[in-house]
Amino acid sequence: MNKDMAQEVIEILTSNIDTLWVIDCAILVFIMQAGFMCMETGLSRHKNSINVALKNAADFGVSVVIFWIFGFGLMFGTSYNGFFGTDLFFFKTDKAEYMTYFVFQAMFVATAATIISGAVAERMKFNGYLIMTVLATGIIYPIVGHWAWSSSYLSKYEAVDQLLAITGTVKTTGWLSDLGFVDFAGSTIVHSVGGWIALAAVIILGPRIGKYSEANKGKFTGSSFPLAVLGTLILWFGWFGFNGGSNGAMDEAVPLILINTFLAAAFGLLTGLGISYLRFKKPDPFYIILGPLAGLVAITAGCNSMTSVTSIFVGIIGAIVAIIVNEILNKFEIDDVVGAVPVHLAAGVWGTLAVGLFSDLSILDTGLDRFSQIKIQLIGIISIGAFTFISSFIILSLFNKFYPLRVSPVQEELGLNIAEHNAVSIEHDLITILDKQSESGDLKIRGPQDPFTAGGVIGLYYNKLMSKLETSEDEKNKWRERISKEVKLAVKVQENFLPKRNLKNYPVHGINIAAREVSGDFFSFYPHNDSIYFIIADVAGKGIHAGMVMAKASTLFEVLAQSKVDPDEMVFHMNNDLSNTKTAGMFVTSIVGEYSLITDEIRWVNAGHQPAILRDGQGKYNQFESLAPPLGVIKQKDKSVYNIQKTKLNGSRFYAFTDGLSESLNDKGDEIGIEGSIDIIEQNYNKDTNKQLDSITKTVISSGQNQKLSDDLTLISIGK
Repeated sequence: MNKDMAQEVIEILTSNIDTLWVIDCAILVFIMQAGFMCMETGLSRHKNSINVALKNAADFGVSVVIFWIFGFGLMFGTSYNGFFGTDLFFFKTDKAEYMTYFVFQAMFVATAATIISGAVAERMKFNGYLIMTVLATGIIYPIVGHWAWSSSYLSKYEAVDQLLAITGTVKTTGWLSDLGFVDFAGSTIVHSVGGWIALAAVIILGPRIGKYSEANKGKFTGSSFPLAVLGTLILWFGWFGFNGGSNGAMDEAVPLILINTFLAAAFGLLTGLGISYLRFKKPDPFYIILGPLAGLVAITAGCNSMTSVTSIFVGIIGAIVAIIVNEILNKFEIDDVVGAVPVHLAAGVWGTLAVGLFSDLSILDTGLDRFSQIKIQLIGIISIGAFTFISSFIILSLFNKFYPLRVSPVQEELGLNIAEHNAVSIEHDLITILDKQSESGDLKIRGPQDPFTAGGVIGLYYNKLMSKLETSEDEKNKWRERISKEVKLAVKVQENFLPKRNLKNYPVHGINIAAREVSGDFFSFYPHNDSIYFIIADVAGKGIHAGMVMAKASTLFEVLAQSKVDPDEMVFHMNNDLSNTKTAGMFVTSIVGEYSLITDEIRWVNAGHQPAILRDGQGKYNQFESLAPPLGVIKQKDKSVYNIQKTKLNGSRFYAFTDGLSESLNDKGDEIGIEGSIDIIEQNYNKDTNKQLDSITKTVISSGQNQKLSDDLTLISIGK
């Protein structure tokens, strides 16, 4: 074998090794999809776990198909002035190197898509999420990827001649790569892009209902931190392929890439652990998850061009940045379930900037000095961030107007597993079976069983018990009655988990007198151990339609009050849900509030309703007006439209009533108004509030024409 032949064989073997290396790395990146699924499912509540898992599977399929159809072409095709590609759509080739590169890049685009999934979890419609995936992976990601990475289709395999045969042109570089912007494996192109889109989406969607209520602090925790930690470790494992495969070859640069990736993550984890000890005096699981992921994202941009000591520093700062941004988001009530924005956006921005600050300029090979490299990195960060956030925010906002991306409050409270996917709940089914058993006494009925859930294990033993009972005919009748009683008792015990409507221990009273068969007025109280929620509302309209709107508003109140949502957030969600409902022009005026038994403080929001009235211990009355709009008139973007009013009762009594009182007539046939309503309340004042409300009702009816109400009369009182 001569020297030329030997060289040719070496090149072929090297090429095959490089191809095999990239394929193996692509498989590692694919495994990251499972890591995202585990982490996001573990950090979401159990009632939404199926929805989160299905999103992670579905977005992979959607993103790969869209990328094959036109995403790859937009990203790597012939460049139009460095802004986007114009060919290579429906990508096909017989070159192994090209196939390998497509597979690897397809894994990257799927990663960018699934970053968004965790941020919007627990409140976004499944179909809306798929639409957002198409936007992210088919348009935004390929375009910004073209700006910085389009030249990689040439440089990785030095295939200028082959590419010329396909595209007919040499121009393949994007405008950012022409300037010298460097993002080795995608701290910005993949992670920050996903983070920017996630930020736009969570701002549009708003936080989960009750997430930032005072009563719910610490209650919105994940369903399984062990599963979330497993997901984190899987992501860490897959990241070696993410960064290592971006080198495009198995050469002497790979060991440095891998050790930098490993060290940045490890020190990121220790940083999260250390900060959690400083803040909470104990290891916080969320910080321990946040730390290594932020370190991985931060080092991704410069893992091939930094020393190991520098990578440690980059990982530490990445974790600190992510934790700070996470706290900032919580301060402004921007709800990111899994910390996607702090980890992928914030740490990604830091990592991309760190390339200019710390990388070996000879490895970057851009021909720029240190200051110029930093400037170009900033230009890339700002331009990509601005384009991604603004375009995604505008498109999603417009789409949201025609097809609401968020599920209804009732669906959110029920859980997306059931609301979006009709998934069954073992516990719910078991209680249904027990209830049916208690009614019929039929021992042949069997409950659902599953050795992997608490309810399923109960069902398993319950079924064994039923089977044993059936085998003994002599004992069946004796046991039938006993088991039936036990089952009824079990049902009652289950019911005791729900709050009762026994209001004896609460200083609240209400009365509703309908002028017609169906009332558009309603009031309701929802008690908790240390407080009680209340609502009084008047639907603008009469008859069946008003009754249906009233039922919808009442249901929303029940759902939100059960979750201890603050009154302003409750009214905000009720308004937006009702405004999305076709109510034939009807709207609802309402007062919604909460009274605390502990502090004696009452907090309420008035949504276009008549003023609330407060009577102090000396018989003086204060009116609390409101300029907030009624519910259902127009969709609101911010809950601050509905301001909370609050005061301590200290022996005072709080009243709220519908216009059935204020528009009732006096002896002269004139409407009594608010002042007249106050006079009636005072005239009939009684320490026994029930007697007072009854007397007020009789007074209004007796003064009306034909001794009948002209409108529904609803009145509530809070306070002793």
